Amino acid sequence: MSRIGIHSFVWSASSAQADLERTLVDTRKAGFDLIEFSYLDPADVDIARLAKSISDLGLGVAISIGLPADGDISSPDKAVAARGVEILNRTIALTRDLGGRKVGGILSASHGLQTEPPTRDQWNRSAGTLAGVAETAKAAGVTLNLEIVNRFESNLLNTAAQGLAFIEDTGSDNIFLHLDTFHMNIEEADVGLAIRHAANKIGYVHIGESHRGFLGTGSIDFAAIFDALTAIGYDDDLSFESFSSEIVDENLSRKTAIWRNLWIDNMELARHARRFIDVGLETARRKAELVSASQRP
Repeated sequence: MSRIGIHSFVWSASSAQADLERTLVDTRKAGFDLIEFSYLDPADVDIARLAKSISDLGLGVAISIGLPADGDISSPDKAVAARGVEILNRTIALTRDLGGRKVGGILSASHGLQTEPPTRDQWNRSAGTLAGVAETAKAAGVTLNLEIVNRFESNLLNTAAQGLAFIEDTGSDNIFLHLDTFHMNIEEADVGLAIRHAANKIGYVHIGESHRGFLGTGSIDFAAIFDALTAIGYDDDLSFESFSSEIVDENLSRKTAIWRNLWIDNMELARHARRFIDVGLETARRKAELVSASQRP
């Protein structure tokens, strides 16, 4: 049974302990099973206290990041690549210490617009480095999940098929795909077919609308997405992701071009998303049952 999560930036971009605690309470109040914290600096957090609060509320936790330009593991600059490894290892430790099992996000290269095409050397450096990091993660009981993002946020991995090829080149059994419906809607020829093709290599899914606001109010064909997830038997974590200029994080808002105020009431947004995902998955299951039912007179 999938755990349904929510991105913390729906609630707050603050790392203050009181705000983190409020985020957890709101996550549970809105009916979610998991909280995804993004860009959470371990140095700013009472990790033991936060882990206890997560556990006490019966929530799961995942951590997502995007590597910075000065921590790009695909870089030919060894110092830059080493800093990226340090960031990843620190994120793995934080995930483990909070009781989580998944690190997601842009882990293969720096997050942001690139003005040059990727090179084979860049690809190889990233794959080789991430293979080593994946072993560290495995020892910590954590998986790495590579977010496949649109061309304006990375030049390396823009489609699920590229992600599969990249994982194959790492040779690791602890690296999976982090698929995001917002990005897939831009890059994939057919989102449903891409999900079916990726099948058992999908480790984490972001559910987000084409404009990143209320689900069902944009151009994404969510019925096809829920049908595909049901068809492959996906029963792992799905998290709702939405951004608005109502909540600004310097690390993410500018890189993802969050200029518009798509919502103000985050609790209304969150509760709507939970209902939308629940109904979408249930509808897909019922359709699958009808299609496969053998009814003889």
